Amino acid sequence: MPVHQLPDLIRFARHNSPYYAALYASLPPGAERLTDLPVIDQGEFWQANTLENNRVLTEPLKEAVVFKTGGTSGAPKFSCYTREEWQEFVTAFGHGMTEAGLRPGHRVADLFYAGELYASFLFILDSLANAPVANVRLPIGGAAPLESTVTTLQDFAVQVVAGTPTTLCRLADHLVSTGTQLPSMELVLFGGEALFDDQRRLLAAAFPNAEARSLGYASVDAGLLGCPVPGPDARVHRAFTPHSVVEILDETTGEPITEAGRPGRVVVTSLFRRLMPIIRYPAGDRAEWTDPEAGHFRILGRADEGVRVGPVSLYSQDAQDAVGQADTDGRITGMQLVVRRWDGRDGLVLRLATAPGDDDPAELEVLAKAVVTGLEDARPLYPDSVRTGFVHPLAVEWVHHRDLVVNTRSGKLVRVVDERPTA
Repeated sequence: MPVHQLPDLIRFARHNSPYYAALYASLPPGAERLTDLPVIDQGEFWQANTLENNRVLTEPLKEAVVFKTGGTSGAPKFSCYTREEWQEFVTAFGHGMTEAGLRPGHRVADLFYAGELYASFLFILDSLANAPVANVRLPIGGAAPLESTVTTLQDFAVQVVAGTPTTLCRLADHLVSTGTQLPSMELVLFGGEALFDDQRRLLAAAFPNAEARSLGYASVDAGLLGCPVPGPDARVHRAFTPHSVVEILDETTGEPITEAGRPGRVVVTSLFRRLMPIIRYPAGDRAEWTDPEAGHFRILGRADEGVRVGPVSLYSQDAQDAVGQADTDGRITGMQLVVRRWDGRDGLVLRLATAPGDDDPAELEVLAKAVVTGLEDARPLYPDSVRTGFVHPLAVEWVHHRDLVVNTRSGKLVRVVDERPTA
């Protein structure tokens, strides 16, 4: 299926999608540059993109594959692709996987999640099938019992395993706890979430000869976002030109950022989708250009992975940085921010995971204090708010990786768990 020229896509969407017709109603007929167009409002987009009386689609739903997506709000919604659009999607992504290190003859285990209209398992399997190099595909799935998964990986001497960081770390935690390693593994390909240094150490313990790399940056709602760029920083990607256009916009003014090193929110335009047009759609992530001329950008995390605790705003990255600075021995294998409310005040709990058997109370207490001190130094408003009685002091809760809360459908780690009562 051909990639469309932007002016043609804009005209097509205005003419055939009631949502885009209304969104662009005040624009002149000749508006054909991205900066001529408004950025999509997530709430309005999904209110129009419904199962009944859909106003986003450009034609009735008669030939398509339909997937469920959390979008950037967490509430499941639905994304549609024609047969040709899906083929274009997986073919482009499959070509990008060679940049992640996929080589001819690699035996690859797909540990993403399937069923309930979830896309990632089929998406990775189809991308592998359409990759430009021959490979052996093992569709295990993320919900398979760990014991049988390990047996399959051993029986086939699997060289590449693909999954979310949470699923991969759960597998690694199981291997470490049973004293098992998989030396045949060459690549650990992750997607759907960021992979942090503490998780890399756990993966290295289970897969001593493997390199952890991003398999690519995409989502079922936004489509193609970033192809992995070889190098030491797995967060760096480049746009899937010519299939999509990635913009990084100033979070205050909404203006496009063109210089390196300035964070903003990621907005994408898909040039191969017409059934459900995606034009200046917020991907839900923050990023910064590393090489604007080459189109290389670094993903900085989810735009919504923050939390408000009393008067204090924190991002999960703030806590991750504090963990990285304090945990010089690499003992922490995972982290969540847990927000609770008691005695009329909010409080933040850092839920930190260690490897099985690493539970010396005295040593963990020292490490916990170092993490808390680092986070308070980075966000001094928090200890200030403790002193004024607005919030409870920071606390640490020690668990194992399997105890961390995950999304039951996708298997992804829930970075922020808000346990405050809503009524």
